[in-house]
Amino acid sequence: MPADHASSLPSLSTRRLWYLRGVRAAFSIPGLILASAFIGFAGLAKEAGLTLAQTVFMVGTVWALPAKVVLVGAILSGASLPAAAFAVALSSIRLTPMVVALVPELRGPTTPRWVLYFLSHFVAVTSWVLAMERLRGIPRELRTSYYAGLGSTLVLFNMLVTAVVYLVADSLPPAVSAALFLLTPMYFLTSLWGSARERAGHVAMVLGLILGPLLHLVVPGFDLLGAGLIGGGAAFAFHKLSQRRATA
Repeated sequence: MPADHASSLPSLSTRRLWYLRGVRAAFSIPGLILASAFIGFAGLAKEAGLTLAQTVFMVGTVWALPAKVVLVGAILSGASLPAAAFAVALSSIRLTPMVVALVPELRGPTTPRWVLYFLSHFVAVTSWVLAMERLRGIPRELRTSYYAGLGSTLVLFNMLVTAVVYLVADSLPPAVSAALFLLTPMYFLTSLWGSARERAGHVAMVLGLILGPLLHLVVPGFDLLGAGLIGGGAAFAFHKLSQRRATA
């Protein structure tokens, strides 16, 4: 590496400062709402018969909350290991567009690929929304440090929350656990609506909300898949039509 280029790289203290800013960003209203959802998940995992170690390990390795709920559901239904793995993978595919959108924002001129691969593990709706809102105001060469602080703090803090709640889950009323668990999808919906950069995103969400319940009555096993394909396809067509009108 040329000496002049090496001298332009951020110092360790500067990276540490931005890492700590990412840590601080994790302790926000979105982060607290996410933690409240893990209160409900801890009760669900305990009721499913998972041990404390298994539950906390699942939080750290699977991370995305819907995928963990799918895995617990597969365990409760007695599904085989390949079937459970496939269900979790299918649930997590929805994060691929988020990774594709976030990685170019994180990548700097000298960012190693392994750093981007590692940071991709922290991608979930909460960390993605927080990062996409703030990364553009952060120097590009320091974005990985910031996101590392944000993502790792969300994961470690919720591992701690899950462990504590697991130990006291028996004292929480079921209605309270269920209500806290529902805070996360409500936050996801409002956050994604606010962070959508194009009207097509709003169209996709509205169609999903309408088509989901309707398809559940017709094809309950494929309601989410059908709502995603139809709503997403219609939103994409709306986006293309809007572009043509704008250039006409």
